[in-house]
Order: sequence, then structure tokens, then C-alpha cells
Amino acid sequence: MYNAVICRYHEIATKGNNRSHFERTMLENLRRILRVQLPDLRYRKIRGRIWMEFADRRDFTVEELKLVQKELQLRALGIENFSPAIVTEPDMEAIESRLKAAAAELLVDLIEQANAEKRTLRFRFRARRSDKNFPLKSQEIEIKLTSLLGGIYGRENLKLDLNDTADLTIGVEVREELSILWLETFAAPGGLPVSSNDRALALLSGGIDSPVACYLTMKRGSPVDYIGFHSEPYTPPETVEKVQGIADYLNTFQQSGRLYMINLVEMQKLIRDNCNPRLRTVLYRRLMFRIAEKIARRRKIKALLTGESLGQVASQTLENMNTIDRAVDMLVLRPLCGQDKLETIRIAEKIGTFELSKVQVPDSCTVFAPDNPATRVTVAEAEKEESKIPGYWEMIETLAEQALNGDKA
Repeated sequence: MYNAVICRYHEIATKGNNRSHFERTMLENLRRILRVQLPDLRYRKIRGRIWMEFADRRDFTVEELKLVQKELQLRALGIENFSPAIVTEPDMEAIESRLKAAAAELLVDLIEQANAEKRTLRFRFRARRSDKNFPLKSQEIEIKLTSLLGGIYGRENLKLDLNDTADLTIGVEVREELSILWLETFAAPGGLPVSSNDRALALLSGGIDSPVACYLTMKRGSPVDYIGFHSEPYTPPETVEKVQGIADYLNTFQQSGRLYMINLVEMQKLIRDNCNPRLRTVLYRRLMFRIAEKIARRRKIKALLTGESLGQVASQTLENMNTIDRAVDMLVLRPLCGQDKLETIRIAEKIGTFELSKVQVPDSCTVFAPDNPATRVTVAEAEKEESKIPGYWEMIETLAEQALNGDKA
């Protein structure tokens, strides 16, 4: 019964003169999300809404609507909510006819469910008339359609509720060229459309946190490239495969980001053999940041991105995070900084990365890891230890160059 999907956005509407840029990006993202499964969908922007319909304006099948709902609820970053909709003539008889048919499909099940719970289904209409020549005002449209449904289904099954406590809100818009009717509204991710902001380079591990940080950064409009680290032969090939799998999945939320994989083992051996063992974890992180900065600057990327959360592990105390940050001269984004682990897990489950992340595979940070890592490493202490590492800066340059050239490090 639905022949269109109406998408609504919230934050984009506040963008003033830049609004058209965000709207164009949102349209491009919707096309990317659905073009493979539904290549004949058409997209257009009409008065603050994004409108999706088939080229021949046919109705969506049940399976097509389920697919659209699944993809928009998960991947339509920037969309606040959406509704399957019925588009018809701007005529009261046409609106009433389509409402009767739609109610027969949806309302009966809702009434039966409410009756089974020994309650009355509470409903309301929200009408908007932008065509001032239409013979009924918005409130009159609401009254007429309320009386229509009440007459069909009876007071014992339906109760008018004008507040937000209503079980069902039915929307109607009347415009000069058409009218729109919808009975359901679904939440979408919100935020900003990905690629409406500059790119970030994420330090991507196989853990739970960094994929969530990537998603949240995409939700603020920034597409993401990835840099991952392994330590073969001390870490297995599955370490690289896991990071690659997570990057591939995250790329379903954006235009594909590039993954750089780097083998740190030779540098880790030098740190093991020349430096205070309690500082190894912080030295590893400073090393990773420096390699990432080299790649980011070569790619004209403006910021690094990590999944770190304040106080979660020894390297994430305030002092250690400051010492790690001071290794680079670049903005470092930490969208999870104030999150606890359970909050992060809930987001990971919602976006679909949790099942990928929970597979147990060793990562680089565990190689030669100290039993009692230092939690308050100063910048001076870290620099002193790094000065003991032969060929330190040359090896950073070599590893970054190998990754940029696509060499297997």
C-alpha cells in the first residue's frame, strides 16, 4: 500500500547557508546504501524532506519495505526518522479512500493486540496543510479523519489521545500537487551524513572500542581510513584478517576507506631490548601515533582517531594519554573518552561490530607486554627511552612509506 518513503532530518536543518551541501551528501549516501538491492529507486529533496519512490511510482512490496527499513535504521547517518508513505491526490475523498485501505492492513492487527492486553488502542492525527486553497484547515482534516476511523472501528476499539502517549500517530500532509499519508514512523541514526566533514585516520584494532569510535565519527560526518598493526610471527595471520573484516564491515556505512596494515615486530624488539619494560605500552602507542601521523599527512588527513576511553587501561590515564598525544602534532579524536565499557558494547551490538570484535585474537599491544605497566609516564621519560632505540626515526619513515606504497610490511 506504500508507494514512497519520506525521510526527515533534524541537525541538517540548522546548517543555514551550508544546508544544501549536507542535503546533497545525504542524497548521495542514500543512493549508495540502496542502489544494489533497489537500483530503480529515485531520490529527491522536497521542502526539507528526502523522498524515495520507484521510477514507475509503483507500490513497495513487503520485502522491499523490510529491506529499506533495515538499511535506513542502521546506515542512514544524518536521517532522524522515516515513514513508509502513501502519496495520492490532494483531494479529501482520495485521502479518505487510501486511509481506509491502509487502516484495514495495519490498524486491525494493532487493535487485536491492544484488546489482547485488555486496553483500547489510543490514536491521533497530525495534519499539515501547506496548500491554503484546500477547503479544510489542518484541524478540520484531523477531525474529519478521526470521525472516519471512529465510525469504522468503534469507541470500544479506538480512543482519541491528542498527547504523546498515543499508541499510533497518523500523519497527513496536503500540498498543492499531492497529499501524503503515513501510519508508521521509524527512528534512524541521526547525526550528520558521512562525507559531509573531513576525513580521519583511525587506529583500528580488533577490539570492541575502535570500531565504535569509527562509527561515531562517521555519524559526525567524517569518513574514515584505517591503520592497523600486527606483530607476525608473534601474532597469527588471523590478527590481520580480523582487522580487515572489521574495516570491510565499517565501509558499509561509508564510501570505502583504505586500510593500512603495518608489522611492528622489529620495532617492538628494539623497544624490548633497549627500554624500561614498564614503559613498553606507552612507547608502543607513541610509535603507532607517529606512523599514523606520517600516513595522515601524506594523505592530507586532518585528524587521528582512537577508541581510547579515559581510565580504561594503563595507557589511558590522563598522564599517559597526554604523553602519547605529545608524540604527534595533530588533532586526536577520542569519541569514547567519556563512555564506560557497557555503553560501548551496547553501541557495538546495535551497529553490528560486536560479533566481529569478540572473536579472541592476539593484537600487537600484547606482544612483550609488561606485567606491571607504568600509569604515569611523563613526556621526558618517554623521550629518554626513545633516544635509546637505534634507527628509531628512520624505521618510522620506512614503515609509513611501505604502508603508503601498499608493500607487505
